[in-house]
Amino acid sequence: MKELDTVILIKEFQNLKKGTVGCIVLKYDVNNFEVEFYDKNGDTIDVYTITGQYLALK
Repeated sequence: MKELDTVILIKEFQNLKKGTVGCIVLKYDVNNFEVEFYDKNGDTIDVYTITGQYLALK
């Protein structure tokens, strides 16, 4: 995965449900990312630092 890829949560993370969509805004290393998650209307929910084990490319 790389910066600006669209990703989807494959399991729950904090207050986000499985299936929530986001965009990688920063790649720290091979398995750690800063991801902006957004709702169905395209409004930002929040930005999280998250490991790749929670993410899949959409």
